[in-house]
Amino acid sequence: MNLIEVYIREVAQRLPEKNREDIILELRSNIEDMLPDDYREEDVKVVLEKLGSPVALASNYRDWPMYLIGPRYFDVYVTLLKMILPIAAVISLIAMTAEYFIGYSGEQAVLNIGLNLMTEGIQRIIEVGIQVFFWLTLMFAVLERTDKGRGGQPLTARFKEWTPDDLKNKPYIPKKKAISKYEVFLSLMWTGIWATFYFYANYLVGVYEGGREGLVFVTPTFNQEVLFRYWPIVVIVIGLEIAFSLYKLIKQQCTKRMAICNTALQLIGTIVFIVILLNPNLLSQDFITYMSDLFAITTNQFKTRIVGGGMFIFMITAAFSVFDGFRKANIR
Repeated sequence: MNLIEVYIREVAQRLPEKNREDIILELRSNIEDMLPDDYREEDVKVVLEKLGSPVALASNYRDWPMYLIGPRYFDVYVTLLKMILPIAAVISLIAMTAEYFIGYSGEQAVLNIGLNLMTEGIQRIIEVGIQVFFWLTLMFAVLERTDKGRGGQPLTARFKEWTPDDLKNKPYIPKKKAISKYEVFLSLMWTGIWATFYFYANYLVGVYEGGREGLVFVTPTFNQEVLFRYWPIVVIVIGLEIAFSLYKLIKQQCTKRMAICNTALQLIGTIVFIVILLNPNLLSQDFITYMSDLFAITTNQFKTRIVGGGMFIFMITAAFSVFDGFRKANIR
């Protein structure tokens, strides 16, 4: 068995046809130059061992890498994957919940609604995760094979090669001041939850009573027509919350500017909430009557307690959020 010919054949079958013959001639010439005049099989083995595996040697002659995503793009790829997956998951859950309640007939018990949403939500997150993983991986695989600078230094998140100046953009972030992607995910999730409850309050928020088939929806808490009157400003608040969550994702730490933005957002949200809550027709009359009879109080007393309690809870929550934002911003 001629080990040299076998080795060359193993390399050649992994090479592109357009330059295969030239590489074979070059490789054979290199091997012969490395061998002594009266070489033996042991000498051939030593030379071939120095050249390495035919697979590895062939990869040096190829115009494309043998890996899917190499070290040049891998860090950027992982960073974007961690950033996009939570956002895509939240958006898909919001869309799924909206689709579900648009077609809601009001016949299902709330327990069944929750179980269906949980099951379909898990399935939707898995589907979205697979889609994001596939398309992002495909995009970076194409970049890996079309980048003329392939083989250079690994790229940063800004798609530029690393320089010492990048160290200036990596300040030390104390643990208590850092903003995790999990926190951003929860913020987006909460925005999606309360927005869904707001626009589908007549299906979700109300009085439930136990029956043979589980909980039965008796009467809605809010007058949906009144809630729909404020939809433009509510949509603006939703957009501001989403933008602020993405801003936190980019900054990754609490700053004074972020604390100021959070204060403005809480102030706007509080004003909008109070304006809506002070509308005399916000609560449905059936709900007011039902709850007044239940607690043996007048309808005016009940409305006063609901409005006052809601305003108090919301303002306390907003004040705590503002305080916590400035507290974390001042941590050094």
